[in-house]
Amino acid sequence: MDLGSINPILLLASIMAASTPILLAAIGELVVERAGVLNLGVEGMMITGAICGFAVAVGTGSPATGFVAGAAGGAVLSLLFALLTQVALANHVASGLALTLFGLGLSALLGQGYVGVKPPPTARLDIPVLGDIPVLGPILFSHDLMVYVALALVAVVWAMLKYSRAGLILRAVGENHDAAHALGYKVVRVRVLAIAFGGACAGLGGAYLSLVRVPQWTEGMTAGAGWIALALVVFASWKAGRVLLGAWLFGGVSVLQLNLQAAGVAIPVEYLSMSPYLITIVVLVIMSADKSRAPASLGRIFHASQ
Repeated sequence: MDLGSINPILLLASIMAASTPILLAAIGELVVERAGVLNLGVEGMMITGAICGFAVAVGTGSPATGFVAGAAGGAVLSLLFALLTQVALANHVASGLALTLFGLGLSALLGQGYVGVKPPPTARLDIPVLGDIPVLGPILFSHDLMVYVALALVAVVWAMLKYSRAGLILRAVGENHDAAHALGYKVVRVRVLAIAFGGACAGLGGAYLSLVRVPQWTEGMTAGAGWIALALVVFASWKAGRVLLGAWLFGGVSVLQLNLQAAGVAIPVEYLSMSPYLITIVVLVIMSADKSRAPASLGRIFHASQ
């Protein structure tokens, strides 16, 4: 066992990159749930975004185009969920689970010809001066653009929910959709837009997995990341800032267990591999004890004639 081989600077830098896919998916789901919609199809949208982004990036040679395609793939799949829940008034939980199963099957079908293919590399940003700062430079300023896009999204969502009129309407719809409808707000329109945004974020997170984190296509490569993103929203008490902390927590545990395996720690590898999920479950159970923080209309079906 050689713990001295673990470089703390590289460890912290890796945490930021490892947390990015889950952070993107979770911040999108946060907006969806604040609108009163419970979408359990995050895993399906992420894996669809992963294959759409991978296929387009390989075909065009442009990772940027791949990220756009990943976001589009996740958004298109989310509109299927919106059709089921907001137009056909289907149950949110059943529709979300069906969406996950559909996304996993569709991605496996689309990805058959991409196994073993390498995508074009995603360049890291070379930030002058800042990147040369000791310790902080390698940790904060040596990543690809999508890491900073994810952080910017967190800031934008936080500001939108807290200060903007659009955020006020979104929160009103999520807390009491009947009252919001009585005030003249278009509940279904607001929820469809929120669902599409959540799907785009999940697809973007999936594309980051296949193009950057694990630059290859593997069937089922999300490996439960969508479910973790769902859990992080509850862990964060539906607050954007806490989503960021939760993503860093999960990313930190994930990276640490890989480093411990490489250092030869005398713990069975199976225990180390399941530790990120186990710790997430424990924290989730503790944080979810207070259910009053959830939007009051979360998961409830809205009908305009009510």
